[in-house]
Amino acid sequence: MPSPTTFHVDLDALHANLAVARELAGGRQVLAAVKANAYGHGLVEVARSIQERGSAEWLGVALTAEARTLRDAGVSLPILKFTPTLADDLPEAVAAGVTLSLGDVRSVDEAQAAAVAAGVTVDVHLKIDTGMRRVGADPADAVALAGKLAAASHLRVGGVFTHLPISDVVAGEGFTRSQLALFEATVARVEDVVGPVELVHAANSGAVLGHDLGRTTMVRPGIMVYGSYPDAATPHTRPLRDVGRWTSRVSFLKRIREGETVGYGRTWTAPRDTWVATVAVGYGDGYSRLLSSRGRMLIAGRSYPVVGRVCMDQTMLDLGPDTPTVGVGDEVVLMGTSGEERIGVEEIARLMGTITYEVTCLITARVPRTY
Repeated sequence: MPSPTTFHVDLDALHANLAVARELAGGRQVLAAVKANAYGHGLVEVARSIQERGSAEWLGVALTAEARTLRDAGVSLPILKFTPTLADDLPEAVAAGVTLSLGDVRSVDEAQAAAVAAGVTVDVHLKIDTGMRRVGADPADAVALAGKLAAASHLRVGGVFTHLPISDVVAGEGFTRSQLALFEATVARVEDVVGPVELVHAANSGAVLGHDLGRTTMVRPGIMVYGSYPDAATPHTRPLRDVGRWTSRVSFLKRIREGETVGYGRTWTAPRDTWVATVAVGYGDGYSRLLSSRGRMLIAGRSYPVVGRVCMDQTMLDLGPDTPTVGVGDEVVLMGTSGEERIGVEEIARLMGTITYEVTCLITARVPRTY
């Protein structure tokens, strides 16, 4: 049976956004971040499409399980695992041909042991922490760690990278420039030990859209691939296309009287006689409870406010006092366009007090993705 709620993914739009990243990359290789179920858009389908169209040379994941899923689905592109890999996860990561991120002595020792046990040489990227203060080697420790990598018989240093925490806003330009300068100086010292490194990368979406990429040889677009700028304050230097369109359907219509309340907690009181439509979507689908009496949805090109609390499986809209033209079964747009109206993911993020990344990542597995 079809689900009333669906997340429609426009792969052509996704590839158009990747083309923007490639243009801005200026001949550098492109790694598309597909972690977290491709930011909610469907890991396997997105990765397969990227491979088929050749719109990126690399894929980026956070979990070994994500890489394993891609390999089982026939995706053969190189995969970089951004995050540290725990010792008991290494055999699976090595078997899946994952490129590992290493940033301390322990991770080098454990990766070397796993590679020796498997009888293979494992490609690794050295992670340098230039200011994120999350994971990776401090620049002062990078040369010593590079020496340890150079001495590891079953590890090959294919890349060096860092991450930029505030490259997406003008206020962060100075910090980002200092990070990039520190990174380039550190890479030069690492190369004195291990020799020339093929892949040097730092640029996330914010840096791709708004920074000099310097001597780097690869970029790592993430949220821009899916049609969003990384921050509400990010300069819109290039147009991006919406990739996701989230829809549901009207399941019930009800006439209510002035002064009656709607939903759990009786948080919304009808200011007049009105019609209420119930929509077959709720926080169990990823439509956040933070949108209670704040969000809106579109039906046939018209906007209607959410009233009362978003329920697990249902949400109510105020259609107004007039006899509705809306009917049970009608399409409801939660995110995307309907007629001349549009609800962008950035609007939903603003109302939730969060970022666009979280909005699509919250869409749950029970919502089918269509392509």
